[in-house]
Parts: sequence; structure tokens; C-alpha cells
Amino acid sequence: MAISQPASKSDALRQLILREAQAEGFDAVAITCADAIPHAPERLRQFLEAGRHADMEWMQETQDRRAAPKILWPEVKSIIMLGMNYGPDEDPLDLLAKRDAGAISVYARHRDYHDVIKGKLKQVAGKFAAKAGADVKVFVDTAPVMEKPLAEAAGLGWQGKHTNLVSRRFGSWLFLGSIFTNAELPEDQPERDHCGSCRACLDICPTSAFPAPYQIDARRCISYLTIENKGPIPLEFRQAIGNRIYGCDDCLSVCPWNKFASQAREAKLKSRQDLRAPKIAELLMLDDAAFRALFSGSAVKRIGRDRFIRNVLIAAGNSGDLGVIPQVERLLEDVSPLVRGASVWALSQLMDRQGFAELVAAREKLEDDAMVLDEWRQARAA
Repeated sequence: MAISQPASKSDALRQLILREAQAEGFDAVAITCADAIPHAPERLRQFLEAGRHADMEWMQETQDRRAAPKILWPEVKSIIMLGMNYGPDEDPLDLLAKRDAGAISVYARHRDYHDVIKGKLKQVAGKFAAKAGADVKVFVDTAPVMEKPLAEAAGLGWQGKHTNLVSRRFGSWLFLGSIFTNAELPEDQPERDHCGSCRACLDICPTSAFPAPYQIDARRCISYLTIENKGPIPLEFRQAIGNRIYGCDDCLSVCPWNKFASQAREAKLKSRQDLRAPKIAELLMLDDAAFRALFSGSAVKRIGRDRFIRNVLIAAGNSGDLGVIPQVERLLEDVSPLVRGASVWALSQLMDRQGFAELVAAREKLEDDAMVLDEWRQARAA
């Protein structure tokens, strides 16, 4: 049953939310209703029918709940959207020129934001629930919630042409979380689109992942290819990936609204020094234990060592650094076919034609995994 509050009490509860959110370090908070995104189901359906979700089958499986908050929780009346700034202290695009270093997306250079924000959300939600006598549920990218459309409806920002949220105060750098409640609260006004004629985010994309403004095809997105994608990275995108070894910030970094952005205030969301520009040669040496130790508490850890080393090998192949050839060649013996296959491609980019031909003749016949054999055949034919 929904809980209706007298105007004075609902206003008092709103002030409570604002105070507690600020106390927990949130930089932005606004409220919308559960019916605020009526166009979301159709847009999501079109996205899925076009296959632009790639192999993220969980999006298809949770389509109904994702599209409408009331399907996820029928009692919800109000949705409190909260944002926490994670603005970097340097331009992420600068790192792309340092080909001997790997570029990790800004959001993953520190403690896993899910852990940081969820704990703070629970604190805010708990105090609100106790005061309001209401039920609450908290979400941080861990349930089928369309956080960006809801944030736009609440007024935190708008979904830009790159489909990410843009804030006039924080640019592209806001982590989002939500508190669902069955209490009725005063709603904020939606934010309008301020992209205008700008195409910066669309034009900078290295893999042309935007079929049109406000549309994204995950199958071409470097963030998807290096994080969600479990198999080999398609050949057509490998050179375009450059030294990006976990995610991509290009479309976020180039947004003109970042001129108003500020650095993250939350200490746990400030970049770790060792993840700002890790050396590719050193990352190639990571076994599973060393990978887990380096990325303990980081979002990077969730993709596992093999997919991460796959990404590092692509970066190694693009680096032009002949000094990493011994490390790459050693990984031809790796237990993971995914790693062995990426090693083949990296060596094909780093070695001279004759040296690589001799390597093919010596090594190809020793491989019995179909995926890796395919890598050898592609490299030989190139």
C-alpha cells in the first residue's frame, strides 16, 4: 500500500533526504515518480530487437522489469535518484598517447563504486524509512533499473547523444544510485537536453559505436568489447582499441560540459596511483594470483585475469614496443585459449614479417584449440 504524506510532512521528508544524502557525500539528489519514463519500454524494445545489446542476454531476460519500475516493485511511488561525482584530476584522453601504458576507464581506477555507493545509499534509505514509516529498496547498477532515464526525469541531468547522463554541474562524471519507496514525495522537474548541435561524443568514437545520436550499438563499443565480451575481440576493432585495456572514456571526456566538472570529493573514488597509467610490460606478467592482488576491491577484478590479459595483449600489439615480444611470446604457452589467441595477434603486429612467418611454422602445428588455430590462420593470411 502506498503511503501518502501531508504536504508539510512530505516536504520535511524531502529535506531529510537532502541532508542525509549530503552527509553521506552525494553531490546531487532529486526525486521523480515511478511512472516518469513512459517511453522507456519502447526504446528498450527497439534496442534489443536490433541486437545492439550484443551477447548481454540478461538485458533481454529482464526486459519487462527494466522498462518499468512498477513491474520491478509494484508498490513503488517515488524514486529518489542520487549522484556522486567521480571527476578525474586529469584529462583521460592524454593517456591514449602513452602507448607503453594501459588506459583503464576512470570509473575503475579506484574502489568498486558499487560497494562505495551502496553502503551510503543504505544509510540514507534507512534513516528515511525510519522517519517516514515507509518501505524502501536501494539499487546501484545491480538490478534491472533504467537509472539514466530516471535521473533525467528527476532533473539530475539529461541523456546526451552518447546515451550517458550529462550534468550541467558535473559534466559526464556522475555515479548513479536510486532509492525506491512506497511513500509519495514531491517531485523535481526533468532536465531538458542541452546537447544542441554538438557532435563531439559521436565523432570521437574510435569504433563508430553510435549509429545515430542518442543510440549506441554495444557490439562496436570498446567498453563492451573489453569488459562484457567474453570471447576474442573482433579483428576489425583491435587496432582502434589502442591502449584501452578496460573500458573507454572518449565520449565522456570530450563533452564540452566537462568544463564545469570538478574532481571527486570522496576519497575512495580518487584514482589509485598504480592504476593511472600501468605499464603494459608489467601487466603482461600477471598470473591469476597477482591479478587478483593488484585489482582487489576494484571493478576490474570482475572480468577475471584471462579477459584482462586478452585486453593487455591487444594494447601490446598496438604499442610498437618490441621490448615486450618475449613476454607476449611466453603467453603462447598460457593455459587460456583466449590469452593464447590474443598473443598470436599481438606478435603479428610486433614482429617483422619473416620472423613471424618462422614463428607460425614452428608454433601453429602445436596448437589444438580451434579458436587459437583460427587466430594463427588469420594472422598468417594478413
